[in-house]
Amino acid sequence: MSYSNINGGARYRGVPPGLMNVEFNADDQSDGAVDDGLANLPNYNQHTHQGFRNGRAYTFKDRPGSLRGDGYGGGGYHSHHPVHNPKNSAIESHNYEPDESEVWRAWVAQVHFSNRGQWWTTGKKRSLKRWILTFMVGVIQALVAAVCNFSYRAMSRQKFDYVYELLNPTYDEAALAAAATADDDLSMDERDVTDGSTFSTGSKGHPGLNPYLAFCLIQTALVAISSIFVWIEPLSGGSGIPEIKCYLNGIDIPRIVRVKTLICRVVGCIFSVAGGLPIGMEGPMVHSGAVVAAGVSQGKTQCCGMDTSFTKFSDFRNDREKRDFVACGAAAGVASAFGAPIGGVLFSLEEGASYWSTKLTWRAFFCAMTTLATLFAINNVDVWWGQADVARLFSFGEFNSLSGEASNFSIWELPIFACVGCLGGLIGAVFNAANEHLTIWRMKRINHTKWKRFLEVICVAIGVSTISYIMPLIWGRCTELPKDMQDWTNQEKSLVEALVPFQCEPGKEYNEVASLIFTESDVAIKQLFHFREAGGDDNSTFSSGALFLFFVPYIIMATITCGIAVPSGLFVPTLLSGAAFGRLCGHLLHKLDHTNGTFADSGTYALMGSAAVVGGTARMTISLTVMLLEATGDMQYVLPLMIVVMSARFTGNVFNEGLYDIQIHLKNIPFMEPEVPPIAERNEIVAGQVMSAEVKCLRPVERAGVVYDLLRSCQHGTFPIVDTASGGTLYGTASRDMLCTILKRRAFGNPDILDDYDNSDTLGPRRLSPLVQWDTIERAYPRYPTIDDVYMRESDRNCWLDLRPYANTAPYTINETASIQRTYRLFRTLGLRFLCVVNHNNQVVGIITRKDLLPESLTDSLLRGRNAHVMEDEQQIA
Repeated sequence: MSYSNINGGARYRGVPPGLMNVEFNADDQSDGAVDDGLANLPNYNQHTHQGFRNGRAYTFKDRPGSLRGDGYGGGGYHSHHPVHNPKNSAIESHNYEPDESEVWRAWVAQVHFSNRGQWWTTGKKRSLKRWILTFMVGVIQALVAAVCNFSYRAMSRQKFDYVYELLNPTYDEAALAAAATADDDLSMDERDVTDGSTFSTGSKGHPGLNPYLAFCLIQTALVAISSIFVWIEPLSGGSGIPEIKCYLNGIDIPRIVRVKTLICRVVGCIFSVAGGLPIGMEGPMVHSGAVVAAGVSQGKTQCCGMDTSFTKFSDFRNDREKRDFVACGAAAGVASAFGAPIGGVLFSLEEGASYWSTKLTWRAFFCAMTTLATLFAINNVDVWWGQADVARLFSFGEFNSLSGEASNFSIWELPIFACVGCLGGLIGAVFNAANEHLTIWRMKRINHTKWKRFLEVICVAIGVSTISYIMPLIWGRCTELPKDMQDWTNQEKSLVEALVPFQCEPGKEYNEVASLIFTESDVAIKQLFHFREAGGDDNSTFSSGALFLFFVPYIIMATITCGIAVPSGLFVPTLLSGAAFGRLCGHLLHKLDHTNGTFADSGTYALMGSAAVVGGTARMTISLTVMLLEATGDMQYVLPLMIVVMSARFTGNVFNEGLYDIQIHLKNIPFMEPEVPPIAERNEIVAGQVMSAEVKCLRPVERAGVVYDLLRSCQHGTFPIVDTASGGTLYGTASRDMLCTILKRRAFGNPDILDDYDNSDTLGPRRLSPLVQWDTIERAYPRYPTIDDVYMRESDRNCWLDLRPYANTAPYTINETASIQRTYRLFRTLGLRFLCVVNHNNQVVGIITRKDLLPESLTDSLLRGRNAHVMEDEQQIA
């Protein structure tokens, strides 16, 4: 009989189903004593006996060349992992399943006993508090979004006003007062349109260098202030969506949901958007919603030193509840950014959470609804008891049918929309590829020091300001304002007023390129969406040359800006550049048709272009379609948007991944994709090939000094507990947090109480009373004691720790012969932190962690399996 185990490239023949010829290696320990009886285990290597001492925690040692995991849940790393980054050694996995130990069962039984005969039970209290906290998350996130929106618009307005004074010296306060009086008669949506373009009354003639220097200096100063907040908290840079996506995937990134990170991201985002960079607030809003949800659900913060009794640990202070609240907060963030609550829920489901449930759907929906309702109340506070103005919420404006009840497009144009989607997917793929190479360059040249990152931000801000100022000068052509606007809606008339007469005669002419640059991004998007151009006598508000001159530099600037040390979002620059691209396509089609009105209006093509470029960059499908539909409020675009988004996704996936996935991989974060890696589908790989066979184990009752030395010598997050009397049968698992807690609380007994245990390894049914209750252990979440907090006296080293009351006696396990497909699905679906690998006798032979299931690790394991004979020959030669 022979048995083959490919792990480590070794073959095991004639080995009983025990520990399969693994070596038990002991760590060095200062106190020497008699052998602890491990030599009685099957296949014990006598050559290592002399290094074995009393009460030693033993190791299942892997063969040379094995690939280590991340320390059974965190801390450790592969010694030669291809994507290993030392900075990520602190990244751990979440623990979504409670340890089903004796103390946990006793606590649950106590709660059930206290609820006997009562109507208002603990479960109902917990459910009510959960909904109250979800409501609070929605309200607070809406307030955060309202403050951000008001602040950056006020800064932008002041910036444009000051630069306008330099452009037009004849400007006086009376004109400004008259403009302010006129604004009072407009809705908030119309005021947003006019406020962002104070250049609308500019004067004709050469402005000189003073306006440029002021414009460049103001924008650079605002962006520099934003970068200072990223200097304070580096995790506040970027959009934050990749980090939240990883958090909901089960990865505990340090400081990602801290209040300090929230403050730095929100304040920094206000200054960076006001600084005129081609970025948006959508990504930071998603991150802020997640942080708000995490902080509210835990009821305490280290930043402010606050702790409430409303969210006691037994209710929501655990990884599972915190994850669900973060998912709700992400949905609220999308709702606050786009005014799309359903799209926010779908965003959390599609792009965020890896683990979902029906109850979580309802809670996320309720949270997003609360956010939208709060924003609705804030934006309509002046008509609280009257009719509300729906347009005051964020939207892409009002889309109307241009031909009665018929749609704005023909059925035969659907293939053209698909082509627009393919082109948008190609643009997104180029955007992602360029940003990936730029990010790699930054990692090598810039990101090593904070000074270099800050200087890069200053250089980018100066470059963006210079290009933004030069582009209207290069265009240098004044276009006459539309005159015949009798049939135009109030929305279109207000958008005409927002056109910028950069070096043109105010009130009569405007600069097409300046109208898209010297205004807020949402105003520019509405202009591209809603100005009429359907052939016939309709005016061409933006010509092909102006759209091309704006589109190319803008998307290049967005590519360079994405990744610098400022809080930034991806949606607005891709929406705006996509709208310019789509309108350019529509304009060219109308030229081919000699403006006979055969094709749909250019605003429809602008909407399709926005969906195409966003879909090609982020590779979102369902959530993006719903968000765009909620923002437009027009159901006639359902089918075209679906076709465009799917075409963009398929085209982009031919070349590379989505931008968020690329950023996750570049940061070396062990993200688990929804599908099994392709290499696992193409090859027959079993759990025994990819597991880490170097397993550090403990006995059910162990010396305190042994546990202390083990925690000191490694950073593993979990340790299997094996019954040495039965040949290494798995008894349970012990987490590092639990071990540190009971060591710190000195929950050990007299060293002489079990004198015969060292020699016999047989304890029997005898139990040492647990000294620490489950609620005491979990009260410290998430900042459990570390081994550095434990003071071990020499007299305590020989005391006994009875781990059986605290051990998780029902850990998830998998047989070593299980396929990697089943292993991967089990690990990801349940959100596990580790997975014990056992043989047919329930004896521990290895452990699988998150990093062991990554494509790089699977590839390395497969190569080692194919080269097993080579490795075996090298071992014999050595």
